[in-house]
Amino acid sequence: MQRGTFQLMKSVNKSIILNKIRTAEPISRAEIAKETKITPPTVSSIVKELIDQGLVKESRLGHSSGGRKPTMLHIHTGAFYVIGVDAGPEAVEGVLTDLSGHILQRSSCLLKKPITSGQFIEVLKNVIRTILDLSKVNQEKIIGIGIAMHGVVDTETGMSLIAPNLNLKNTPIQAELEKEFDLRVKVENDARAMALGESWFGGHGDIASMAVVNIGRGVGAGVVINGKLYYGAHGIAGEFGHMTIDMNGEICECGNRGCLQTFVSGAAIARRGRHQLKDSRLTAKDLFDMAENGNQACVDLFHETGHIIGIGLTNFIHLVNPRKIVLGGGVMKGEKFMMPTIIETIQKNALTVEARQTKVTVTQLGDDVTLLGAVSLLLVELFDPIKKIG
Repeated sequence: MQRGTFQLMKSVNKSIILNKIRTAEPISRAEIAKETKITPPTVSSIVKELIDQGLVKESRLGHSSGGRKPTMLHIHTGAFYVIGVDAGPEAVEGVLTDLSGHILQRSSCLLKKPITSGQFIEVLKNVIRTILDLSKVNQEKIIGIGIAMHGVVDTETGMSLIAPNLNLKNTPIQAELEKEFDLRVKVENDARAMALGESWFGGHGDIASMAVVNIGRGVGAGVVINGKLYYGAHGIAGEFGHMTIDMNGEICECGNRGCLQTFVSGAAIARRGRHQLKDSRLTAKDLFDMAENGNQACVDLFHETGHIIGIGLTNFIHLVNPRKIVLGGGVMKGEKFMMPTIIETIQKNALTVEARQTKVTVTQLGDDVTLLGAVSLLLVELFDPIKKIG
């Protein structure tokens, strides 16, 4: 499927109806008309178009009180496919999924550093080529490629402006990949992509506002309001890791002192653990394994980390007030030691009773959450094209 795929969605009504089917399937035409306030003739006409285009299919599953069972509508998840890529900073991973996010094919490649922009783009191309070569799907039905990229991204041009962990600037990801594959390409910051993927595939229901915080090599957040990503006035909303926690603290990679990231990232935990245990060889995983084996100093280290995360999340709740916060990233593999302290800290410090009721959980999508976020960048354009607020 070429870049004109999204011309399928010619009208707001069409997108509303398609998204209603996605979120409420199985659903009848009459129920769609009732819940969307779109007239029944318009619903019937648009549904016919969607069936003709292969996006929607019918079944006779509806309940009847005596007459003929109503025809129910479903998304035809195998009608089209999407490639999603989690781009760095240690590796490039790619997947091919159907419209439900079911993963059909994978490919990955470790990144060798230092790396140039040209070499990085070539790795992206090779991972995508491998997926295309291995997959058995009709490639005309691939609607596009979503890229979740760490650092600062210009979403309008698909340019990676700054990728600090790769030491790259002004990498033209969208332009190069569209030229290579003749598919629509969307590039987004990885934390925001992760947030969109979590809201799309995480099973959170019709929740009005949620945030996803990624705590791993770095710390970032994405905010979704009414199913749409929040960017802020200048596109830096969600830089949660660069919230100042200690004005006299360590210098962060951003140049400021005492950022949250200098306390709770994987590297920061390892650094604190090495200092406390006087062992320069320890990694964050080593410290977690030691905590699992009952080392009280390591258990205390993760409890302390949970307290610091909880303070950061309390500040975040006061500023953004999301209904739900989902935590992900490699550091949250230590949730058994940190989550009780995170919850306790929020309960103790949040300003109001309602704020203390903010639900905080760990993602159930596992290591695939960012990949699925990359996939959702294309799906949200298909099902709900107006996705950006700021």
